[in-house]
Amino acid sequence: MTPSEFSVLILAAGKATRFKSERSKLLHRLAGRCLGEYPLRAAFSSGAAQVYMVVGHQSGEVQKTFARPGLTFIEQEEQLGTGHALMVARKELERSSSADLAVLVGDSPLLGPETLRNLVDTHRRRRAAATILTVLLERPQGYGRVVRGPDRRVRRIVEEKVATAAERRICEVSSGILCFSRAKLLEHLDRLTADNPQKEYLLTDLVEILARRRQRVEAVPVADPTEVLGVNDRVELAQAEAILRRRKAEALMREGVTIVNPAATYIDDEVTVGRDTVLEPGVCLLGATRVGRDCLVRPYCVITDSQIGDRVTVRPLTVMSASSVGSDAMVGPFLHLRDGAEVGPETRVGNFVEVKKSRIGRGSKAGHLTYLGNAELGEKVNVGAGTVTCNYDGKAKYPTYIEDGVFIGSGSMLVAPVRVGRGAYVAAGSTITEDVPPGSLALGRARQVVKEGWVKKKAAPGAR
Repeated sequence: MTPSEFSVLILAAGKATRFKSERSKLLHRLAGRCLGEYPLRAAFSSGAAQVYMVVGHQSGEVQKTFARPGLTFIEQEEQLGTGHALMVARKELERSSSADLAVLVGDSPLLGPETLRNLVDTHRRRRAAATILTVLLERPQGYGRVVRGPDRRVRRIVEEKVATAAERRICEVSSGILCFSRAKLLEHLDRLTADNPQKEYLLTDLVEILARRRQRVEAVPVADPTEVLGVNDRVELAQAEAILRRRKAEALMREGVTIVNPAATYIDDEVTVGRDTVLEPGVCLLGATRVGRDCLVRPYCVITDSQIGDRVTVRPLTVMSASSVGSDAMVGPFLHLRDGAEVGPETRVGNFVEVKKSRIGRGSKAGHLTYLGNAELGEKVNVGAGTVTCNYDGKAKYPTYIEDGVFIGSGSMLVAPVRVGRGAYVAAGSTITEDVPPGSLALGRARQVVKEGWVKKKAAPGAR
């Protein structure tokens, strides 16, 4: 690293009591990712040379979730405030060669890397010892106010509970995100005390410490106040989710995707959707889902970590997870694809069909009330209503192979392991337990018995 580079430290050790959860707040899901993933991505995308994360509550799980190259974890076993977190990190910061250090809070998921970079650049340009990312609010209740002197220079950050009436009228508040000269930070860090109403070492107290020693302290107002919104409870988590999902929907619409009702459509950040695709209300595209061009996804489909080709129609109430659908297919309604199901191009699959760990070849059809598990279907196979691949014997699962051009009659049970050869027919209502040669007709029914007049005899007096 060169002296001109900067590092980022993320404060993520607190118990977040207002969140009222047994798990670390940073592990809760937000628009498809863990909450703590957002500040990490902002840090790395901003160009930081080194990223530190101070962890405490559920440290092991937090480290396991967020570990990656370039990230150093620092344990704060006893949480005594944000300033104490920097004290715990001192040894790592002393080893750093970065000229500056940006300190982020772990529960501000909306901060953009451009805003973080602008904070660092402004800090350097003004040759400040510390620079605060601030926000102007009409109703600043609950936030620490940025107090300036008669010369408009920043003097301190005062918490609302100890602010005077005049200070409470200040509309410029601290976001909790600051940039420090690393050398100045280390020089004055030991001056922090816990002599305050919170009885904690507060990082924001360094602003007053530096200002009193005639060190330059600057403030950079953020352009979009939503970028610095914190997530302190479940209400604020839902508010952040709504903002992230709105951003994602707007970005897709500007790229040529039609979203009929963005407020009723849920799209995770990693999802991609091709041009001219239409998403109708109630659609959920989650995880790393990819949807191609000119598709139609009808209401209330839930698609997770799946791939959909071009010109695909996904009919209502389809559920897909870790599966794929080829181009020009029509799937659903009430379809369940899971565990690596592969539905090929030009297929027709739906109406209460479940497909699990199976591959369906080009042009094949399974339209109604069917279960296909651990099955391999070739091209132009027709699977009749009520067909089941009986893949599980209570101990192990076995494959079913249905070759090209096979016709499976309705209500058939295919007891795996079994193979139906190319072009063969299976008669409706059959139970198939042995391989069917190509071009054959297989019947596996019990012989039908008809007892004429049985109903009348049963109803006669004295009949048993």
